[in-house]
Amino acid sequence: MSDIKLVIGLGNPGQKYEQTRHNVGFLVMDCLAHSNGAEMVNHLKWRAHVAKLPESHAVLMKPQTFMNESGQSVAAALRFYKWKPEQILVVYDDVSLPFGALRFRKSGSAGGHNGIRSIISHLGDDQFPRLKLGIGNMRQEEKKKAGGSLTGHVLGKFSTEEQNQLENTLATAAEAVQFALSEGIESAANSFNTNKSN
Repeated sequence: MSDIKLVIGLGNPGQKYEQTRHNVGFLVMDCLAHSNGAEMVNHLKWRAHVAKLPESHAVLMKPQTFMNESGQSVAAALRFYKWKPEQILVVYDDVSLPFGALRFRKSGSAGGHNGIRSIISHLGDDQFPRLKLGIGNMRQEEKKKAGGSLTGHVLGKFSTEEQNQLENTLATAAEAVQFALSEGIESAANSFNTNKSN
């Protein structure tokens, strides 16, 4: 049985950022809430949208602080419930993984991700599980247009090819989270990690 109490999907609030690669964490939370008949509600004190899963009673969270301050919402929830960092699971995008790949990790550095960096900063701890969703790296033509900057890529909308795969990717990620909640991170990693070298 898993000890995960809080599942956080990272993203940016607002219509401008909907359906962007950086918001896959939000999309997975929406998928989980929908498939479990749970409704996301606004929690003003935590500056987050939250829902409770009926079976596991785990709390889903979409911080509404913008990516760079995601740790504010996470730290507020942990203080309220007196939960430990190892009792959270953070779901977020990773450019180093191919699009659609899943990768559970038990802990680690921010790896250049501002949302993870904020959580580590606010918790003073990097010993928390996470599920990384591959959004792929920039194609050569994108690199030329963006001058090599990743910002345009992560904040960009999914390509037509990616859109065709997206529904399956989100469903698999949601299934992976549910599995982690019932069986633990290690079992989930063994069952769902699609890139074991990273």
